[in-house]
Amino acid sequence: MDKQLIECVPNISEGRNQEIIDEIVSSVPQNDRCSILSVEPDADYNRTVITIAGSPEDVYNAAYKLIEVAVKLIDMTSHQGEHPRLGVVDVCPFIPLNNYTMAECSSLAEKLAKSVAENFGVSTFLYGYSATHDDRKLLSTLRKEEYEGLKNRLSNGDTIHEDSTRYPDFGPKEWCGATEKSGGITIGSRDILIAYNVNVDETDAVVAKKIGSIIRGSGRLIKQKNGQKMRIRGMIQEIQGMGVTLETHSISQVSMNILDVDKCPIHKAFEICKSIAKDHSVSLKGSELVGLVPLKSMLETGQWYLGDGDYSNEEYVNAAIDGLGLSAIDTFNPHERIIEWAMAGEHN
Repeated sequence: MDKQLIECVPNISEGRNQEIIDEIVSSVPQNDRCSILSVEPDADYNRTVITIAGSPEDVYNAAYKLIEVAVKLIDMTSHQGEHPRLGVVDVCPFIPLNNYTMAECSSLAEKLAKSVAENFGVSTFLYGYSATHDDRKLLSTLRKEEYEGLKNRLSNGDTIHEDSTRYPDFGPKEWCGATEKSGGITIGSRDILIAYNVNVDETDAVVAKKIGSIIRGSGRLIKQKNGQKMRIRGMIQEIQGMGVTLETHSISQVSMNILDVDKCPIHKAFEICKSIAKDHSVSLKGSELVGLVPLKSMLETGQWYLGDGDYSNEEYVNAAIDGLGLSAIDTFNPHERIIEWAMAGEHN
């Protein structure tokens, strides 16, 4: 396949009002060069992850339209949810898949951030490979203090942000009506990452939070009463993670981003969580993948659980689904959730 192909995974800050979600999704133009591969709302996070794939030009137009409608329909002044967020479209990354470079995706991100700011009057931030400063590369850094801290942040009040991360790249750099309603929209380019949640059989997230702080690369911040601080690094540098409560399912989750699945396969993240949970006399209730996943990752995980042998790709994938408990909450359909298989279904 020599055609250019990219992916875009906008996360909108609405996971409960299905009418709003449907209107935003239906606004996205689709054709034989661009398709929505998945729409995954989460009521506890109050967030919906949308996966779009296709030609760069068509995916760009789809992302632009999605943001336009999200700015119109979502109001951050009334938004609440378990997941960190900064604005109505909390993050909108472009990811190269085939015959397209990261630099080209970065150019798309900058073009989109500038157009959105100019045409809709909202504040936009560039992150990842598109970042304009090393301090701005991490989404978690730009999102610190979240929407609730944005007014103080833009008003030059006391904040944990330095000037290198305080202000948006485009749009209003002060608190105004548009920023109050829409917050900050973060747009960028990145490698494929896997958003992955491990379900913990507890309601208060006590163990889930412990697991998150142990395994994530940033580790724990130890504070003394005299004001001194020290950072203790975590187990897996390729993981960003935290523990949260999922009230609708009466469980908790270790919510993770696996930044480099070659260095940290999915089953490694799952088995580490399982081991630490067992140390605290708590069991797991499967796990879930958010968005789409590369076939290679599922095959590698399937091989861990099934072992070497004359097995088909389908058998390895099924072993991964069973081993990770991916259908514990909702049925995991590999033909819709594995990038290569979903693309084959949309573009055959």
